[in-house]
Amino acid sequence: MIPFSILDLSPIAVGKTAADALHQTQELAQHAERLGYLRFWVAEHHNLASVASAATAVVIGYVAGSTQRIRVGAGGVMLPNHAPLVIAEQFGTLASLYPGRIDLGLGRAPGTDMHTAQALRRDVRAGVDQFPEDVLELQAYFAAPQPGQRIKAVPGVGLDVPLWLLGSSLYSAQLAALYGLPFAFASHFAPEDLMEALALYRRRFQPSKQLAKPYAMVGVNITAADTDREARRQFSSQQQAFTNLVRGKPGPVPAPLDDIDAYWEPHEKALVESKLAQAIVGSLATVARGLAQLIEVTGADELIITGHGFDRAARLRSLELIAQARDRSTAEAT
Repeated sequence: MIPFSILDLSPIAVGKTAADALHQTQELAQHAERLGYLRFWVAEHHNLASVASAATAVVIGYVAGSTQRIRVGAGGVMLPNHAPLVIAEQFGTLASLYPGRIDLGLGRAPGTDMHTAQALRRDVRAGVDQFPEDVLELQAYFAAPQPGQRIKAVPGVGLDVPLWLLGSSLYSAQLAALYGLPFAFASHFAPEDLMEALALYRRRFQPSKQLAKPYAMVGVNITAADTDREARRQFSSQQQAFTNLVRGKPGPVPAPLDDIDAYWEPHEKALVESKLAQAIVGSLATVARGLAQLIEVTGADELIITGHGFDRAARLRSLELIAQARDRSTAEAT
């Protein structure tokens, strides 16, 4: 069976604080480590009342410091928001403190609305346009120092922190292929280009010092519970959160509903369901079938699992059931 990993946004639930969310992220990572997940990534988003992971490198340090073996990283850092040298120093520090455990996934979207992006970047267009060059600059800061090199990332230089490119369109697939980097596709919210992006990445991949052959990670929303009905109920929190984004009224993660159809309008339902088309929701048996189908169709080298859950205990239980589905598939395959 391929490796399973976790993407967490430190979701802030209704009635809870950012501190609550960050403590839950720590607990989730420790639970994921015990269950044998390979990585635990957090993502950079800004000005969202439902996400506490804006200071991504800080959260990664918090998680890595409270775990022992699981790889911890960014899924991802929105590189155009930052000077590459700053990111090299941050992740060089993390890699120095937690050697062999830090990943750096990079995205080119702002991770926020355009007004907030302006506050972060000042020159929004220049940041996006410079993304390919910024990736190479960042990569150079992690490489061995060159004769006459005037600017070095300290810590960072010579550490070869592994880079990933993240994307929800064909652009990053092409760039990851060109640079010979592993690629993670955000099909957990943008499933429509998944298969084309994977095919393009694999077809155009050029081997690099970091990677000899293509390595594709697929993002997927999974909500597992002891029954299909309870899983659908828990998943309604994420459906409401997406609906609120469609309405232009984002907020903390809402409590589950017994009847999601009473919450949204038909056009909202159609849009949200299109964005969550790859989601797997159900009991252990249902999730196991969904995972087997997804892996067969995509040929993914790794899955990274996410979900904006409301209830702490339900999120922990979901990770357990997903791990059981993984292990069941492995046993059947052997």
